[in-house]
Amino acid sequence: MLDDQPPPRILWPRDVDTVITELRTLAAVGDLDLPLPGGGDTAARWAALARLGRRDLALARLAEGHADAVAILAEAGRKPVPEALYGVWAARSGGTGAVLQDGVLRGTVRFCSGAHRLDRALIAALDDDRRSVLVEADLSDARIFTVPGTWLPLGMDASDSPDVTIDDVVVTGDMIVGEPGFYLERPGFWLGGIGVAAVWLGGAAGLLDDVLAELSTPDDHQLAHVGALHTTIRSTEALLDLAASTVDSDPAGDHHLLAWTCRSAAERSAWEVLDRVPRITGPTLMCRDPRFAQRLADLQVYVRQHHAEKDLAAIGKAVLA
Repeated sequence: MLDDQPPPRILWPRDVDTVITELRTLAAVGDLDLPLPGGGDTAARWAALARLGRRDLALARLAEGHADAVAILAEAGRKPVPEALYGVWAARSGGTGAVLQDGVLRGTVRFCSGAHRLDRALIAALDDDRRSVLVEADLSDARIFTVPGTWLPLGMDASDSPDVTIDDVVVTGDMIVGEPGFYLERPGFWLGGIGVAAVWLGGAAGLLDDVLAELSTPDDHQLAHVGALHTTIRSTEALLDLAASTVDSDPAGDHHLLAWTCRSAAERSAWEVLDRVPRITGPTLMCRDPRFAQRLADLQVYVRQHHAEKDLAAIGKAVLA
């Protein structure tokens, strides 16, 4: 899954415009046309996402969202709008979230990555019966707008993920993707979650790349940390390779426990990297190399999409069952 040689880095200084320009370039040359999850070449899909994460996590976050949207549309028997960049906006954090009432979409959605630059989004809303409904929205609609001051992080800043308010958008039948419940109940929901884990793993590997590039005469303690990081990254890589084979052999199966396990393993690898890398480098790289400091901050923010002990408890419950 992970190449022997690290991929080229995104241009620096990095900002939202740099990331979007690179994303559109990747789309134009077909590098975002990934194999569909469960379609027989899932390992290649996750390897591509891991490479993007190893290159730059903000870029990978937007690429993963676009690739996920394309896969969702395929599951629903639909095709994306040509040359459009997509996002998937489904968060219901802190009591927020979109609702679809009497054919009108409204509400505020948090963590809408690419909000200022993407062309279209799949927005998950709750209908009158509290069922999940997926709406494909054109982001040029003036009734869909960002909320200033709601995305001010150091890590993942260039993923451009503010709150978005949807102000009474009339939803026509052709905007509905799948039947009510489709978004959460489809087999690909869990496979998309493993794709995010592949990006986390790539981000962890990218930080190890930085460390290896700087080490000239490492001491035994530094070598021990490198050995531990190599082991955790390769172990998670092996798990994702096994998971890819499993879902390709049974794409319609129930893979929720496998997804939870892959995500927890990738999260554990990321946190081991975040813990050990500064011990190897000391403060010098963090204070003198802004790209390196940015990568540390990016991984710390992005991996918090994992629900930590909540997801581990879900795994424990499933195992006991």
